[in-house]
Amino acid sequence: MYSRSDIRGIVNSMGLVFGDIGTSPIYTLTVIFLLTEPTYLNVIGVLSLIVWTLVTLVTIEYAWLAMSLGKKGEGGSIVLREQLVPLLRSGRKVTFITILTYIGISFLVGDGVITPAISILSAVEGIRIIPGFTNTSQELLMLMAGIIAVGLFSIQKKGTEKIAWVFGPVMIIWFTSLALSGITSILHTPSVITALNPYHAIEFLWNNGLAGFFVLSEVILCATGGEALYADMGHLGREPILKAWRLVFVALVMNYFGQGAFLLRHPDSTNILFEMINQQAHLLYIPFLLLSIVATVIASQAMISGMFSVVYQGIVTRISPMLKIDYTSNVLKSQIYISVVNWLLLIAVLFAIYEFKESSRLAAAYGLTVTGSMVITGIMMILIFYLREQIFKSILSVFVTVVAFIFFVSNSYKIPHGGYWSLIIAFLAFSMIMIYTAGQKKLYQSLRPVKLDDFLKIYDHSYVHANRISGTALFFARDVSFIPQYIAHTMFEDGIIYEDNIIVTIVIREDPFGVTSSFKEKLAKGMRVFEINTGYMEVIDVAAIIKDAGIYEKTIFYGVEDIITSNPVWKIFSLIKKLSPSFVQFYNIPSDKVHGIVTRFEM
Repeated sequence: MYSRSDIRGIVNSMGLVFGDIGTSPIYTLTVIFLLTEPTYLNVIGVLSLIVWTLVTLVTIEYAWLAMSLGKKGEGGSIVLREQLVPLLRSGRKVTFITILTYIGISFLVGDGVITPAISILSAVEGIRIIPGFTNTSQELLMLMAGIIAVGLFSIQKKGTEKIAWVFGPVMIIWFTSLALSGITSILHTPSVITALNPYHAIEFLWNNGLAGFFVLSEVILCATGGEALYADMGHLGREPILKAWRLVFVALVMNYFGQGAFLLRHPDSTNILFEMINQQAHLLYIPFLLLSIVATVIASQAMISGMFSVVYQGIVTRISPMLKIDYTSNVLKSQIYISVVNWLLLIAVLFAIYEFKESSRLAAAYGLTVTGSMVITGIMMILIFYLREQIFKSILSVFVTVVAFIFFVSNSYKIPHGGYWSLIIAFLAFSMIMIYTAGQKKLYQSLRPVKLDDFLKIYDHSYVHANRISGTALFFARDVSFIPQYIAHTMFEDGIIYEDNIIVTIVIREDPFGVTSSFKEKLAKGMRVFEINTGYMEVIDVAAIIKDAGIYEKTIFYGVEDIITSNPVWKIFSLIKKLSPSFVQFYNIPSDKVHGIVTRFEM
């Protein structure tokens, strides 16, 4: 029996983790059988492929292997990289894994745009099953989907804490409905249960040859959102997600089998799930349609929150420029809102709805970046398990990675059918990461920081002879071993030296959570170092930490870079820097005491 805390964890998991994979039955079989004749052998073969895709790519790859690598924190490419880098000895290998991580993050962005569009549009298209609405124009359905998307993205700034508690119960009703409708249909055609035998999946691929191989590109739709099991582990913990997945897996399989059974009885069906529900419980169809729309909104909400988390991971690990962060909860600091990300996502989602028009056409573009992300996760798991000498898990990781790669190759045919859009979005994200990280490295070299020993020699002399200003001044530096040029410029050229000078450093740790702060060993008379250690998923209040440490500063200095360049790549980097909030804005440091010291650099 489950305890009360288990039940609470399962309910929360239903709402926050399984929205995407839970709404895939709305469109998966319908899209597959646009490509394939609904013969008995084909239906059983496709159902078998779906079951064993869920087992291989979701249960084994994510629920077992990836989640066994989880620390107390979020999953995803960044977490795998943080675990893998310490195991690697070669700088080239670290560079390779780092680039692989960037590609994985970019694929996630490419996937994230299509998810809300296909989920909401496919649910809205169920309106056509209602008598009297069968001739509803696609343009009207697109408008409705667009309005729902605008409404969803517009409430993000207010935060989802107040309504998040209803997500879990709604999704439990959704999964219960899927399971019951599936079981009811199976009872009329029980032979579909034979699809549990993987032989039928292999037989389908063997008999259909190249056409069967391309069907895999639509079968993968059943596993979309599988990576959320790992990515959301930090919010909920491993056990609640695994326990919830067992229930979700059964509900999904029952529903897919029920849809397969319905299709065998009604081979001319064009919107399988909604037609099956309408036939089984005509009076409950409209409530089910509304429930499906709410479920797709919840699925989209989970994706949006996930995008905020991924971008924040990128900011604190310095692979993404600083963006303005708003906290939407006074209780949970992990609940954040990033305005730029929110509105860019909305524009991209509305564009996807306008460009593709129908959920079936969106499905024809979906899956390429998802499977790419699965392959990258697999490669990183192979290396981690191998280097840790966990041979069995390493071999199993090779198996699931090969399976993911086969799916990835099958999805390559989608590139000319709209798949190029997800690749373009992923490429834009990857380009920004590469330009920003390369630019930061180049800029740091141009900054010519002063070695600590050299700095202290000049400082000791200046401190004794200068007309010191009473009070405390704060300076920010990434690494106290190398003092930023703006500090030396302020003290030695401008002659601004306070009685108490504190250099604040923020150190991002390899683990996701936990914040500590302390004064380090005194550098010199009137010169101290205050270090803040934070996990890479922590959202920290620097001003509060400084105040809690008993520091009452009179003024705060920080460096501002003015970049001069004729290089087009560095011009993009310069624009990114200009559009990004400053360090003090990002950490919400009070502006009344802040002074930005501008230093001009040529790149």
